[in-house]
Amino acid sequence: MALSGTVVKRIDVTVDENEPEPGALELVKIVRPKWTNKNIQFKVFTGGLLNKCTAVIYPENTRDMVLIRIYGHNSELVIDRAKEIDTFQVLFKAKCGPELYCCFNNGICYQYIPGETIDSDMVKSEKIYPLVANKMAQMHTIKPEDGSKIPNAGLFPKMKRWYQNIPKEFEDEETNRRFKENIPNYDQLGKELEELETKLVQLNSPTVFCHNDLVLANIVYDEQTKDVAFIDYEYACYNYQGFDIANHFCEFAGLHVVDFDNYPQKELQLKWLKKYLSDWYTMSGVNKHVTDKDVDKLYVVVNKFALAAHFFWGLWALIQSVHSTVDFDFLGYGIQKFGEYFRRKDEFLALQMPSDYNKSLPSILAFLMKLRTEHTFLL
Repeated sequence: MALSGTVVKRIDVTVDENEPEPGALELVKIVRPKWTNKNIQFKVFTGGLLNKCTAVIYPENTRDMVLIRIYGHNSELVIDRAKEIDTFQVLFKAKCGPELYCCFNNGICYQYIPGETIDSDMVKSEKIYPLVANKMAQMHTIKPEDGSKIPNAGLFPKMKRWYQNIPKEFEDEETNRRFKENIPNYDQLGKELEELETKLVQLNSPTVFCHNDLVLANIVYDEQTKDVAFIDYEYACYNYQGFDIANHFCEFAGLHVVDFDNYPQKELQLKWLKKYLSDWYTMSGVNKHVTDKDVDKLYVVVNKFALAAHFFWGLWALIQSVHSTVDFDFLGYGIQKFGEYFRRKDEFLALQMPSDYNKSLPSILAFLMKLRTEHTFLL
């Protein structure tokens, strides 16, 4: 997926996550040589769970900030950094992401996307959700630049790698108690993962280029342009269409304060999915009218893949609970994600495709006619 002929500038600078300003200034001298040090300001972002991010601001044009992202401790266990750099370039060329200015020893430096991150109310609003659906459809039409075949979906290979790295116990007694009481044992999780793969692969969801991490904080709305942008592409790869949409729906629940009651109701999902399909068909060059059956099918696929989204981030949280230095209850988050997975598992797996109902209709009619023939009193 790398862009041929594109070379990323690499700078031999290490930025201290506890005191980022000196290192950030060294980087800005190279990517913004006309800025004078006395006017430069800094803003540290605190919402990230994996990395530390600092904005370098020049007051004369606050929309032209430079972002300095410092990689989190042991983040390479869940992030392929080389692939992330390729992804930045692919998305920038497709007008779906910011420009990557350079890499440094422990992070990257890239373009700021102006606007505000959306919240749990905005994501459901008639003003915002069609923009999100449209932007996702646009991202899902990205093809390999070299004309090669679309790679296999990355979901289950990644989940299997993560599964192999989750802890089996914790040294701290109280942490280990919480872990043992709330998380199924290693073998049980392995069996769940196998079952989940079997159930979801047979849905034949298209493989498209996915963001895979559309939490609300990764969606920025710019009032000036009346548009949204997606940020943070650490998990982006070719993946199942159903997963990317489902993961976004699951993230309606929030991150720091999780409320699964915010998972979108069917009415909103159907409107969202209809908008998405209409735009995806158009951008893909498909001359097709979106039918109710198309939407209903995607609704079933997406809600089944919601289970994979919970499982995915549950595994991620268990790994982070061991390795991350960020002040966040990763174990608690993992408990919540696996809890929601098991709470919704039977409900979502029981959903049937519209075609399945149609196939059963002739046999139902035949059965009723048989009853009518054998029991004339039913007439």
